[in-house]
Amino acid sequence: MAGGGGRPRCPPGALLAVAAVVVAAGWVRAEPKAEQSIDLIGKNEVYGDTRHEVSVYVKVFTNSPFLVCMDLALSQERIIDPNYLWIGPDGSDLQGQGYVNLTETGKLMVMGFRVWMSGAYTCTLSHKVIETTTQEEIEMVEAYKFMVYAYREADHAYQISVRFSTTHCRLKKHRLFVEMLNKILNSTISHLTCHITGSSYKCHSIRTPKNGLQHELFVNFLVSPFAPGWEEICHKVPYDCEDVTNRRVRQAAERIGKFFHQLKHVLKYEFHTVPTIQYVDNSFSMTPIDSCRPGFGKNHHSHQNCASCCVVCGPGTYSPNNEVTCRTCASPQARMYGAESCY
Repeated sequence: MAGGGGRPRCPPGALLAVAAVVVAAGWVRAEPKAEQSIDLIGKNEVYGDTRHEVSVYVKVFTNSPFLVCMDLALSQERIIDPNYLWIGPDGSDLQGQGYVNLTETGKLMVMGFRVWMSGAYTCTLSHKVIETTTQEEIEMVEAYKFMVYAYREADHAYQISVRFSTTHCRLKKHRLFVEMLNKILNSTISHLTCHITGSSYKCHSIRTPKNGLQHELFVNFLVSPFAPGWEEICHKVPYDCEDVTNRRVRQAAERIGKFFHQLKHVLKYEFHTVPTIQYVDNSFSMTPIDSCRPGFGKNHHSHQNCASCCVVCGPGTYSPNNEVTCRTCASPQARMYGAESCY
């Protein structure tokens, strides 16, 4: 059953023990190291294929790799009088567009990729083949289609579970204990603009073969990177905000793990009286939880090559919040990429 009741006038010894661990374990605030970003696409060229469309994933605000208007085999041959025609998702000729880099050898790079740039990029390659015996010129035409999708890194949070032994499940101080624990953990990670959310607890009576009936307090909470002020951090590091928040929340979760690792030692060696609520050694567990920004979602079936990415929702789908998947629209359908609603 869940603990509850009124507040005691003075914090019990267990609360003081947890509070003291902040000092005893030496929790000092430090500035985070410089953030780094890792691009999904390692090579800078993607070749076409006349047999099927080629999927390409481009992180928002970055440049796409070069899309090559030929397949790998053809690129190893001599091509006579090649001519390239690139058409964008809206059906217009990309020649002369300010957001693309089009080389004379038919390579296309889309620069500063945005959500609206997602879609089908098609290239038509026309060239000549000269018969060696008759010297007859034969016109050849190949078409290549690239499906290019904007993506973002998933936003990470961490679900934390810990257990504490207690003398009885009906103790009124459980609520105050968890409240103070949350305050201590928040103060430990606040410099990372992370905070504790969704905190809950429940006490269970457990019978064991060796120790008989015991009572344990199960505490669960979420470590979120979106504490007040997180937007200011993103303004300092434009474009790769997920990289910053994900690195910070990882540091926060690891810092909390270290807190509980040292808590057992502090309670055992720093206090002369045993607290009524004690941390159960090795009960700390951490589970990553992903979410996507509105207009993005994960789809392991449609985007196998970018399964861990939050890929832009395609036409006919939408995502209104921080869910992990895009929803399918009923009529009328959203006709654009990155829709946050069907209307």
